[in-house]
Amino acid sequence: MKALFDYIPLIVFFYLYKTTDQNNPHHPLLDVFGLTGATTNNHIIVATLGLSLATLIVYGFLFVSQKFRLEKQQIFVLLMTVIFGGLTLALRDDFYIRLKAVLINLGFAGGLALSPLFLNQQSAIQKMLSPIFQLSSAGWKKLHWAWVGLFTLMASLHAFFAFVFMNGKYWGEFTAFGDMIVMLIFMMGMFYALRKNIRSDAQ
Repeated sequence: MKALFDYIPLIVFFYLYKTTDQNNPHHPLLDVFGLTGATTNNHIIVATLGLSLATLIVYGFLFVSQKFRLEKQQIFVLLMTVIFGGLTLALRDDFYIRLKAVLINLGFAGGLALSPLFLNQQSAIQKMLSPIFQLSSAGWKKLHWAWVGLFTLMASLHAFFAFVFMNGKYWGEFTAFGDMIVMLIFMMGMFYALRKNIRSDAQ
């Protein structure tokens, strides 16, 4: 259920991204906060403000509902959104918000890769999925590196759509739906490949 909340800011972002005139520096949402828009990328500026506000609201709700605490990955995403969203709004430069998803996914990849060093040689993936799958030590290592590869791939895709492919023309679309699609394909493939290793009590 908590994972669904993560998509609310992305939905807000995508709606504003698609409905705002990119060449008109005026927008009611910007006016409310006394911010100045941009003349060539105003749709990204407005969408970034919407994303930042929605993220603060969603994580504020999660902070209260989780007994006044946030998980480490939630804190990481919140800080990255506030920092890079703030830079985008302050400088009216969409480079920073385009970079955010790249760094978030690289952060997750790096965190997973190093997790055995802090969890008594047990990866975060094994700790998270051991109630579902029963694997050998070699199997857990393979799954661990598969997840590291997943987040590395997503970081690469975000960089490709943000800075390489058609000058970022479809960056907004990929930002809103790319992670979800790639993650869904990966999860389906993982459960299919490991279907014989699902614990009987998990089934």
